[in-house]
Amino acid sequence: MADFAIESDLLKNDHRFICGLDEVGRGCLFGPVVAGAVILDPARLNREYDDSKKLSPKRRLRLARDIYEKALAYSIGWCWNDEIDRGNILEATKHAMRQAFGRLQIKPDCVLIDAIPPDFLPVSGRALVHGDRKSLSIAAASIIAKVFRDQLVEKLSLFFPAYDLAQNKGYPTQKHRNMISWHGKTIFHRKSFKLKHGS
Repeated sequence: MADFAIESDLLKNDHRFICGLDEVGRGCLFGPVVAGAVILDPARLNREYDDSKKLSPKRRLRLARDIYEKALAYSIGWCWNDEIDRGNILEATKHAMRQAFGRLQIKPDCVLIDAIPPDFLPVSGRALVHGDRKSLSIAAASIIAKVFRDQLVEKLSLFFPAYDLAQNKGYPTQKHRNMISWHGKTIFHRKSFKLKHGS
């Protein structure tokens, strides 16, 4: 379960604003990779924040609204499928994270990221494996990123009903792969992502 222990230690060591960063959509076939950035208020913590993948859609939405109300700062960044295709998913993820970091209303002096070393950002920080299960700040970032991306894909699904995007959110389910095989890729599909043999 995520907690605020890492952030508390950093705050005791002369840091003022700790930013959690996380992404969603790296493994998708459709749509952007989205990053969330959050600076939590230590006086207004919600211990319910957790890895967004472990939360129901209804609970994620409720917690996202809680983050918007209580956080000191939050923001979203994204990188669309055509940008992903021009480079690679890791660089696209970093680009989305740089956007989210740069759009924060308060400038952080430390960053905690889920798994990715923070050497591409202008402040010190740490990469935490399974960070969204360890750090409330990273968990909060994962929640707002997931809610933003899911709502975006649900809106786009209205234009591409055959691909079941409202259900799969762009991830490579068997039905989604079958629809791509039968109908081809839309303008929002990642052309550089190959379907597995036999799918």
